[in-house]
Amino acid sequence: MISEKIKEKYDQAPHAPGVYLMRDKKGNILYVGKAKDLKKRLASYFMRKDQPEHKTAALLALVDDFYLVVTQSDQEAFILESNLIKEHSPKYNVLLKDGKNYPLLRIDMNEPYPSIQRVRRIEQDKALYFGPYSSSKSVNQTLKQIQRIFKLRKCREAQFKNRSRPCLNYQIKACLGLCCNAVDPGEYQARVKAAVLFLRGRTREVIKKLRLEMSEFAAAQAFEKAAQVRDTIFAVERIMERQVVVSADGQDRDVLGLAWDRDLAVVTVMQVRSGHLINTAYYPLNLGFKEPDEVLAAFVIQYYEKAAQIPGSVLFSHPSDDMVRAEARLNEVADHRVHFHYPVRGEKKRLADMARLNAKGELEKILDREAEARAGLTMLQHLLGMDRLPERMECFDNSNLQGKDPVAAMVVFTGGRPDRNAYRKFIIKGIDQQDDYAYMTHVLSRRFRHDREDIPLPDLLVVDGGKGQLSMAVSVVRELGLEGKFTLAGLAKKDADKGEKADKVYLPGRSNPLNTAQSAKALFLLAQIRDEAHRSAVTFQRSRREKRGKLSALDGIPGIGPKKKKLLLTTFKGIDNIRNQSPEELAALPGITLDMAKNLLQVLSE
Repeated sequence: MISEKIKEKYDQAPHAPGVYLMRDKKGNILYVGKAKDLKKRLASYFMRKDQPEHKTAALLALVDDFYLVVTQSDQEAFILESNLIKEHSPKYNVLLKDGKNYPLLRIDMNEPYPSIQRVRRIEQDKALYFGPYSSSKSVNQTLKQIQRIFKLRKCREAQFKNRSRPCLNYQIKACLGLCCNAVDPGEYQARVKAAVLFLRGRTREVIKKLRLEMSEFAAAQAFEKAAQVRDTIFAVERIMERQVVVSADGQDRDVLGLAWDRDLAVVTVMQVRSGHLINTAYYPLNLGFKEPDEVLAAFVIQYYEKAAQIPGSVLFSHPSDDMVRAEARLNEVADHRVHFHYPVRGEKKRLADMARLNAKGELEKILDREAEARAGLTMLQHLLGMDRLPERMECFDNSNLQGKDPVAAMVVFTGGRPDRNAYRKFIIKGIDQQDDYAYMTHVLSRRFRHDREDIPLPDLLVVDGGKGQLSMAVSVVRELGLEGKFTLAGLAKKDADKGEKADKVYLPGRSNPLNTAQSAKALFLLAQIRDEAHRSAVTFQRSRREKRGKLSALDGIPGIGPKKKKLLLTTFKGIDNIRNQSPEELAALPGITLDMAKNLLQVLSE
């Protein structure tokens, strides 16, 4: 049943193209959509006679108001919708990684000795950018290939300028060691330009240029340098052998394939350069409230507006009315003409089908993993006697070092998978002695007393420990008036000395653990969230301890202020590395005299 406010605004809605924004009671934008006819589109939400599907019902339950922006054309509505999604990142819209930027590679060709850097966004700084890459793993693999083949410098700017002896990368022949060796800037720039061609997929051009360079070195009787270039050629050729030729015309293009099932879609991006398939990336998306063809167009806008290069041709596995508008939009931001094409025959159709089949294969893998996770959740529900699936699970763990720097971590599993955006960390103050019960009482009180408005309650709260820890958690929950709002369970590690073969699961009010002999998947899921909470707490505690140690070790040393501390830690990456330097190496840094360096090392040695 819709409210009078919404019905009144719906009655006034025009039969015109535009954009609609749905908001909750706090004014947060939940969803942004476009329509050729706003009146008809709003009717599909608010005036339907049948029961809306689950995802629509979930949205409408939160909608308190909506706003309309009428536009003069479908194209204007398409552009406005894209801009509003990018600005507000609404919860129920199709978003790449919840609006986060994918990793890119950056090279500033204006530097005499450029390095390749990993970045998350493109700046207007005249540097070259490559990507985006689908994950940190893929960008790291590409960067590793580049460094191994072309041996460009890896050190940061401060290290490069202040290093007095070659680093380990030079020792293992992974870098030219130009921080300490005399390397001709022209020779280094040639390597950088070859790396740029390689990143653009121009491997044949790379080999052609390298062979010419090798011949020049050989003619000048610089045989050692000629041999280095020869080894680089061999490395590039090995990469080429692994690249599949998929297009006989030798053109540059991206091929996008789409597959979907239920609420999930996967878009595959195949990057074809000079006819070679150089990279295949997969992007899972929630369909939200859009049709599959609309999702593909929404993906295209978000993906290419963040891309470092846009090829002149993009092929699609599925047609879409929105693709015409997406093409017009990208041609406004690209520095060259971009053609979108849905092929229906020939070699291009074969490429589009290949992308679609790749997307389908990746989607099946994701759905299989989700089915496996769902089976674990169902088994866990039956094991604990819950009246609903434990869709949101929370687990807490604390960590300290002999009572110092106590911290705690809250990890969240949603749908049986880690939901790292929902993790929280707690710094525990006011408890002077080591007391795990006091720590946990403190943290649970903070979580459920102060965060109830902003964070939803869990379906299941997992406590790391046996009956004692579980009783403590029950007391806190009862004190806060939350008893019965969610299920609590304690997970205690097995005691191998007593012949126990599995961890023990406790429920409030039961003295004995549950029988888990037929619940292996449920037990594994509980162990996963328990181990993840332990890892998160220990990592946070270690970082706090290291930070405190770094600050205290350098604090109070005469002449070493905040700027010099930052310079030392940035250059040498930690107190231990500073301690291992010679006075002369420390004095090579700007603003640090030899006497100051000797005094610093004396203090650190004590």
